Amino acid sequence: MTHPPIADSTPVAPAHTRAGATVRRARPLSPTAPVCDTAAMIRTATPADIPVIHAMVRELAAYEKALDEARASEAQLAEALFGERTAAFAHIAEDDATGEPVGFALWFLNFSTWRGVHGIHLEDLYVRPGARGGGHGKALLTELARICVERGYERLEWSVLDWNEPSITFYRALGARPQDEWTVYRLTDDALRALGSHG
Repeated sequence: MTHPPIADSTPVAPAHTRAGATVRRARPLSPTAPVCDTAAMIRTATPADIPVIHAMVRELAAYEKALDEARASEAQLAEALFGERTAAFAHIAEDDATGEPVGFALWFLNFSTWRGVHGIHLEDLYVRPGARGGGHGKALLTELARICVERGYERLEWSVLDWNEPSITFYRALGARPQDEWTVYRLTDDALRALGSHG
């Protein structure tokens, strides 16, 4: 789930620019291929990032008071992001000075029957505490918005816990609006197995 603890209201440069940085953006191979971005702050994830992505997924789950529910393994993440049937994509935010990963966004495509085009569902967005306020959260969202615009996707959506006021304020400042008229339903564990075993 995407309930990032971000206090990132300081204006930052777009994800693909930084003073002194040379940007080379490769053309996507297909509408669903991850965008290759060599920008200084944000880059696409590689298989070598799996351990740090897994660690940050667990850090995010701990922040959301649901660490026991974060059961995905490194192998599962590797298969989802880089396996034969890619199910999701990820971007890494790096520290400006050290180049160390300090945040990530993990996302996949959805589809709107009303708009008739794909959109992006942002599953996880996280910036480590020591890097918050440096613009990394905004840079990650800026990069995903850029991908939407470039590919003709018309929605960028995510969820946030209703008690996470710093993130809600941050999202509203970007122009995002809550879909208060909708309620999310989920089948999982015993309820999912019970329904799936019928018929």
